[in-house]
This record gives sequence, structure tokens and C-alpha cells, in this order.
Amino acid sequence: MIEISYKSSNTICVKNADKKEITYNVDSREVRMDDFDVTHQGEYEKSGNLLEVKQYTDLLFYKFLVDGKHMCIIQSDSFDLKEEIVGFFGDVDILIIIGTKDAVKIFENIEAKVVVPFGEGKDIFLNTLGQHTEAVKIHKVWADLDGDRTEFVNLEG
Repeated sequence: MIEISYKSSNTICVKNADKKEITYNVDSREVRMDDFDVTHQGEYEKSGNLLEVKQYTDLLFYKFLVDGKHMCIIQSDSFDLKEEIVGFFGDVDILIIIGTKDAVKIFENIEAKVVVPFGEGKDIFLNTLGQHTEAVKIHKVWADLDGDRTEFVNLEG
């Protein structure tokens, strides 16, 4: 089971089954695996979690393998959706994405099973997609994800 929540008002935390943390600071855009800073292009493995960080234009994109689930973090909506970056994402189970109206187009090209928008525009993102989900403090992702539908998560933070 994977737990997704806010660790603080500006930091999203993803915990795997072994309680190892991946954190993303929305303000500084810093990504950490436990205490290890992974805000640089490359491939990493820490505490059973695999990560690939790709630089595309001047942005960093994160693709994790956490407890058998593919998770991506997209911090910006200001990039062109070209085959190079769409191919990097591949199959996505959990998508943590900036919540803006322009990010809806990005989401529609990725087709994730669980979508967690963040930022001031997350309500706009959810409303644009016709999702009016209740805010939750913690969202748990279980082993089986329904491949036919997308679950939208409104994290309270």
C-alpha cells in the first residue's frame, strides 16, 4: 500500500509499504528519497524505490517505481508534449501534477490511474475535468488499480 499526503503545507509525501518516504516540496521543487536529494538528472535507487530523472527543455521530470507502481511528478505545464517526453512517462499508475487548466491537456495525454493535482489551481484542474471530489488528508493506493477509470484525489494540505 502507498500513502499520499501532505507532510507540511507545501510538501507532498509518498510512503511505500516499508514507510520509506519520497517528498516533493512544491515551493522549492526539491524532490527527496528519504533524506537523499534527487533534484538532478540521472537514475537512482534508494530504500527499494527506483527513480529516473529526465531533463527536458529546462524542466526536470520524475518517474518512480514504488511498490510495483509507476509514479510521475510533473511540476510545470509550460512544455511541449512531444514524443520524447510522452515516451519517458510510459504507463503511469500515479500522477502528481501541477493543478492548472493547461495541465489538463498534459493529463489527457498520459492517462494515469490515480491523479493528485497540487498548487493553488488544483480546484480549477479538478473542475475542468468535471471532478468534485471531497478533500482528504491521506489517500491510500492499494495493490489493485482499476485500469478502466481514473481516480482523482483532492489532497487537503
